[in-house]
Amino acid sequence: MDQFDYVVVGGGTAGSVVAARLSEDPSVRVCLLEAGPSDVGDDNILRLNRWMGLLGSGYDWDYPVEPQEKGNSFLRHARAKVLGGCSSHNSCIAFWAPAEDLDEWAAMGLDGWSAADCFPLYRRLEDNDAPGDHHGRGGPVRIRTVPPEDPCGRAVLAACEEVGIPITPFNTGTTVTRGANWFQINAREDGTRCSASVAYLHPVMDSRPNLEVRTGLQAKRLVLDENLRCTGVDYLSPDLIHTLRVHARREVIVSCGAIDTPKLLMLSGIGPAGHLRKTGVEVLVDSPGVGGNLQDHPEGVIMWNAEQPMINTSTQWWEIGIFAATEPDRDRPDLMFHYGATPFDMNTYRRGYPTSENAFCLTPNVTRARSRGTVRLATRDFRDKARVDPRYFTDPYDIDIMTRGLRLARKIAARPALALWAGAELTPGPDVHGDNELAAYIRETHNTVYHPACTVPMGAPDAPDAPLDARLRVKGVTGLRVADGSAMPYLIAVNPCITTMMIGEKCADMIKQV
Repeated sequence: MDQFDYVVVGGGTAGSVVAARLSEDPSVRVCLLEAGPSDVGDDNILRLNRWMGLLGSGYDWDYPVEPQEKGNSFLRHARAKVLGGCSSHNSCIAFWAPAEDLDEWAAMGLDGWSAADCFPLYRRLEDNDAPGDHHGRGGPVRIRTVPPEDPCGRAVLAACEEVGIPITPFNTGTTVTRGANWFQINAREDGTRCSASVAYLHPVMDSRPNLEVRTGLQAKRLVLDENLRCTGVDYLSPDLIHTLRVHARREVIVSCGAIDTPKLLMLSGIGPAGHLRKTGVEVLVDSPGVGGNLQDHPEGVIMWNAEQPMINTSTQWWEIGIFAATEPDRDRPDLMFHYGATPFDMNTYRRGYPTSENAFCLTPNVTRARSRGTVRLATRDFRDKARVDPRYFTDPYDIDIMTRGLRLARKIAARPALALWAGAELTPGPDVHGDNELAAYIRETHNTVYHPACTVPMGAPDAPDAPLDARLRVKGVTGLRVADGSAMPYLIAVNPCITTMMIGEKCADMIKQV
């Protein structure tokens, strides 16, 4: 029998952490199943400045979205198909979650998830070059501040100061509601990304006989016995014909991400009963919250032709963040901009907007969007992609915030500090001014920051739409947990990669405490 103490399904941003931490105990055996290939020695993955070439590539599950009533139906969700998951695929913007976000989770009845509980886990995982006694210095994840080498970027920061947005360091332990600076990134000085796989798995894969990392193997379903205990995982054999099974003596941890985690649960009979029956899946646990509550950071774009040559080398081409709260009483920013030293026309060019090979942009995104979407099965066949319906901008709050973001971006670009850089506005263009015109442009051309989350959320024991309890255990089942971004009850207001690693750390701690 192919048997381990723990089976981790998904070697992504959290799953890599869970497998590495559990296997620190030499008395337990851990199996990690990953559908994608290994990233070891693969510069397509490891070289951070190549990350944009991964979109739509063979390393990408490349999920289309369902037709959007209020948003961009051409949009696609890039989800990584490689060891390390989206930490191996996206840019490497590294943020601690705002304390207010984590304390909000705790206030929902999630004991152990407050900022006071979670901040020590960030400290444990990081090796940070920023000042401050709160930072970790010897953790597995190298986090460093982007060097200020982009002259256009320096001008953007100066222009921010001219509109009253101060230069403010990130990850100080205090939430930035209005401020701008160079990002911190989880990447090494030689340009290698410090993904979850690089940080947690690469150093131990060949030295821990109790850890078995299996790549190129897609899970088909979870195995539940007559007592609704999860006892293992069925996966497709490398011959692409037969089904193999790996057994878990203690627990199975699902870490497949915000799209594939709910998909796997539903394929296994855990999910909304009506939907499962309609799809032809036997209902084992009626869990209406599985695949609901989909949240994301929708992202707009405003782009200018550059009057001077843009840089031709960069850590990751997106190196500056700008935060703003649109109302003075807000304790968290509702706008976050990424500055890109590169043209970003993937959703504008097809719509007829001009482009340039020498351009820069700002991308206002809504940090606490109120629209909610779903992930649903297309069929009962594990080979079929899930149906992803983010329902962008179905809550008018989101379009209002992003419209304010475009107006603020124009104010920044109009400041004297950017006079030598900001040429013609390419998108949306100088003739697009009114709220209705800007809203129409946003709906037609917006993107995502690739932060889908919250589709299998934690909640209080009696919360009917929360499939997980505060210890990441799937309600109605024993021996099964979820550890990834799908477990968040609310999406944090910043890029969530490091927080997803923190969830992996937290999950491993809770399992060891049993």
